[in-house]
Order: sequence, then C-alpha cells, then structure tokens
Amino acid sequence: MKLSSPSFGNGGMIPAKYTCDGDEISPELHISAAPEQAKSLVLIVDDPDVPMGNWVHWLLYNIPPETTIIPEDAAITWPEGTTSFGKTGYGGPCPPSGTHRYFFKLYALDTSLNLPDGPVKEQIERAMDGHILVQAELIGRYNKD
Repeated sequence: MKLSSPSFGNGGMIPAKYTCDGDEISPELHISAAPEQAKSLVLIVDDPDVPMGNWVHWLLYNIPPETTIIPEDAAITWPEGTTSFGKTGYGGPCPPSGTHRYFFKLYALDTSLNLPDGPVKEQIERAMDGHILVQAELIGRYNKD
C-alpha cells in the first residue's frame, strides 16, 4: 500500500495553503495498492515534534478500502476523531517555531471500527490493535519562520 500527495513529496515541505498560515485546508492524498482483504482504512496525521508530546492534526476511520483519493479540502463523509485542537476535522500545521514533521499514517485493517462519536487517537489505536494488515506513511515538513 502506498500513500502520496500531489501537493508535496515524501519528506518535502507542505505548502502554506494547507497550514494555519494559509487556507488551512486538507491536502489531496492518493492511496494505492490497499490489500484486497482490507475492510477499512484509517488515516492519522500527527506532529511528533511538539514539546508536550504528539499533536494530532487529523483522524479519519472506516474509510472504504477501495478509496483511492481523499480530495483537497475534502468534505469528509467518513467518521472523524477528535484532534489535539479539541474538535473533529483537519487542523493544519502550525508550529510555534522551527521545522516540524507531519506524519500522514494510513492503515489497512481487516475490520471496521466500532467507536463512539469523536474518538481520540488512543481509542482508535486500541481498536486497531491486532487488526492492521499493512501501513503506509507520508511525511511532510513545515516551518512558520
């Protein structure tokens, strides 16, 4: 399975348009080669470079496994989790200083997740435990300075 974006390459800089310095819209993401036995996909976007731990920017789960594109500024119809901003939906990169890395992690699962509305990352990860078939990752970087 592969996760990519036409907006930035793996390890590349995320354009300001997708951050708090721009329109803060979600970038387009391309998914390929999800395993045939997958029942759902999960997307977790987080920043491990914040001083107080990992900052969660976006949580999507129960994405149909046949999905190949998550459009830019997507009107999401899949369940979303609660981010570190205290709400559902995409929250763009907004580092206080320095360059931060943003990990877009995609998981193919052998099941759909049965979760309450607005779960946090830890709830999603617990529900995924033992059900991950394969994982893909795309890393973007952003610097406000």
